[in-house]
Amino acid sequence: MPLPTGVYRADQVGSLLRPKDLLAAREQSQEGKITAAQLRELEDKYIEDAVKKQQDVGLRAVTDGEFRRQWFHVDFLKHLSGIEERGALQSTNTSIGGTMPPRLAVIDKIGHPAPIQVDDFHFLEAHIDKSKVTTKVCIPSPTMIHFRNSRDTINELAYPTLDPFFVDLARAFQEELDDLYQAGCRFVQLDDTNLAYLCDPKMRAEAEERHGDANLLARQYASLINAAISKRPKDMTIGIHLCRGNHRSQWFAQGGYEPVAEVMFKDLDVDVYFLEYDDARSGDFSPLRHLPPHKVVVLGVMTSKKAALDDRAEIIKRLREAATFCPGGLDQLCLSHQCGFSSTSEGNDLSEDEQWAKLRLQVDIAKEVWGDDLSV
Repeated sequence: MPLPTGVYRADQVGSLLRPKDLLAAREQSQEGKITAAQLRELEDKYIEDAVKKQQDVGLRAVTDGEFRRQWFHVDFLKHLSGIEERGALQSTNTSIGGTMPPRLAVIDKIGHPAPIQVDDFHFLEAHIDKSKVTTKVCIPSPTMIHFRNSRDTINELAYPTLDPFFVDLARAFQEELDDLYQAGCRFVQLDDTNLAYLCDPKMRAEAEERHGDANLLARQYASLINAAISKRPKDMTIGIHLCRGNHRSQWFAQGGYEPVAEVMFKDLDVDVYFLEYDDARSGDFSPLRHLPPHKVVVLGVMTSKKAALDDRAEIIKRLREAATFCPGGLDQLCLSHQCGFSSTSEGNDLSEDEQWAKLRLQVDIAKEVWGDDLSV
């Protein structure tokens, strides 16, 4: 089957390890020692270098490595009007170093006052070889505003009931996707931890304390995502990455996709799924039996959490095992790591050289399985 626009047999989730100089500059910017313009100039320099390295290892879906972000979700969502950072999230999960992401409170009606990713997209487009690669824009899923919050963090004067909240949230994403499309973007990936978190029994129970029945919540999130992408043109591909957490090589949730598989595959109106399958906590491949014959899964059976190279034979074996559950077999699958290498600015526990070696191996494995042309 033909792959959707912007999807390749060797693909990637998107984030890359930040160079140390860039990390230091972001810290200086937060301390007021350099300006935002000076920080952006350095970001531009390192993004240009990362783009070249992605192309050199053979990747054809190219990102900016999320080098302009500290958190994969916060740095996008805080640009919506009506959203404010208030303290840090509280969780029964403890991250390495005790780091917790900011809590995003809804203090007023949600809006989309200006494009968020368009300038970044234009920069990326200007530095790729369009004859060989395509740009990929990663943004957080709209569920990221709701799942970790509770009723008391959504202003009741702005939203006495939650139906208008979800309508406004979806509209904000519709407007961002339209801005990106008008700028020339044809592939957007939504990064979503929350449907995967609903597969973890402990997190599922905690979510029910905040939001009620988890089965209804999963369907509500599918409706929200569908509304957010409902106005995209037919030639814009939408992917979704379902992640169980990725901070300094640490994961936060476990459990197979079965509790949300039917909602994920049958209800979500996306074109491609980026799924996490790098170890036993991700469950078996049986949820793939729900995959519709016209959709594609980028299977994250390689790991970005460890420095060691994955075993080539084992990866190929797992791809072929997963294919037995898909109606179209290997034709419906692509290969990636389970997540990015740096969902937060700290990054996972490996070096940049090790990162590029892992991506190069991924491309080599994909060519062995599907052939040299990674676009078919």
